[in-house]
Amino acid sequence: VIWIDSCAPQHTPTSLSMSWRPTYRSSKFRNVYGKVANREHCFDGIPITKNVHDNHFCAVNAKYLAIVTESSGGGSFIVIPVSQAGRIEPHHPKVCGHHGNVLDIKWNPFFENIIASCSEDSSVRIWEIPDGGLRRNMTEAMMELYGHSRRVGLIEWHPTSSGILFSAGYDYKILIWNLEQGEPVKMIDCHSDVILCMSFNTDGSLLATSCKDKKLRIIEPRSGRVLQHANCKNHRVNRVVFLGNMKRLLTTGVSRWNTRQIALWDQEDLSMSMVEEEIDGLSGLLFPFYDADTHMLYLAGKGDGNIRYYEITTEKPYLQYLMEFRSPAPQKGLGVMPKHGLDVAACEVFRFYKLVTLKGLIEPISMIVPRRSETYQEDIYPMTAGTEPALSASEWLSGINRDPVLISLKEGYQKPNQIVFKAPVKDKKGVVVNGIDLLENMPPRTENELLRMFFRQQEELRKMKEELTTKDVKIRQLELELNNLKNVSPVVNNV
Repeated sequence: VIWIDSCAPQHTPTSLSMSWRPTYRSSKFRNVYGKVANREHCFDGIPITKNVHDNHFCAVNAKYLAIVTESSGGGSFIVIPVSQAGRIEPHHPKVCGHHGNVLDIKWNPFFENIIASCSEDSSVRIWEIPDGGLRRNMTEAMMELYGHSRRVGLIEWHPTSSGILFSAGYDYKILIWNLEQGEPVKMIDCHSDVILCMSFNTDGSLLATSCKDKKLRIIEPRSGRVLQHANCKNHRVNRVVFLGNMKRLLTTGVSRWNTRQIALWDQEDLSMSMVEEEIDGLSGLLFPFYDADTHMLYLAGKGDGNIRYYEITTEKPYLQYLMEFRSPAPQKGLGVMPKHGLDVAACEVFRFYKLVTLKGLIEPISMIVPRRSETYQEDIYPMTAGTEPALSASEWLSGINRDPVLISLKEGYQKPNQIVFKAPVKDKKGVVVNGIDLLENMPPRTENELLRMFFRQQEELRKMKEELTTKDVKIRQLELELNNLKNVSPVVNNV
């Protein structure tokens, strides 16, 4: 109720209404909505893995869609050209070279036929998918990378360098691989528990990690030095993502009351979060996705069908809730299409590929900005990172940092260069990182290898025991001879 004093100066109805009307922040993304693809544009009949590891099990680029599948006798994933939607044959060729379950897959951002995978067999492998997709099962990898002593749960490509790959294992270590040489060049050993998530800033000069030890860390990857860390006791961090060049981090996790929560951090000071916001009381993990071009944040819950989206601003309240996409089908994971693979004619600003395990279905979901005009919308498609690397692996390792090479999506993007990704020719030798030979105690990959290693170690123990017994006898003999010499010398002196 508004009381107007009769003695006060009278306002016009317009000015009176403006005095109490709430102010809305103008945003071009306020009406963004999610659009599910028609059934004929979905991928059906895929035996999606039932592994409970907290990853997406899905990777997508402008050419291919890769999904980790359920298989016996080792790990495998399927690769399908994005244009070949529909029902997938039960005997569709797979990539099946791993000896354990595949835990993560990632496409190289600069070579669209190159994909990396990591597995419970403690290996990381690099695969080259032929043009047009697989015609038969692929078992031979382009590169097999061994260095972790336990299973490898995470891999991430460097955002600007063409030949740098990061892997995080259950041995609590992060290895940096130089794929121009096919060897690890650095081991980051600052975590005291399993690493849950890795995220790079725009130029790849900083690495943020979340860990099961309840700490959020910002690391200088080339030196392995921890620049900042936060003890997240009230906000147990699960996932972390850099917010482009805003010098901010966003984490998803669980509050002290076991509710799902997000928190915003200043990368220069992790002593206290800038904002903490509770989402809901569900138990599924919250996957964050950030679009640096539109400053939009998407939150997708594992095990539910909702995708919430926000706009990130540099001023308070920092997080502006926009809308929520809802679906009754629960999602196991989500793949994200790179910007140059989007349909700009339909004003599509983001596209998810949703894994629906119960139906064996991969469902594309497009996030669309409603516009009446059919012309190119430059305000929602700024210059974006393309598929040309800014650095070689050796340049990045020497200390050089460069921002991504930007492209325009206006005329339809065509890759400007035809650089070929080549695997190095390697001799079998020890891999020494930080003074430690990572291959000295390489874990077995199969049961037969385990038995062979067991019997070999038993034989080595038997030989060592025999050698120890022989040396003990020799030592006793030398001690007796020494005592005899001591007893003889006084007699000689007396004479």
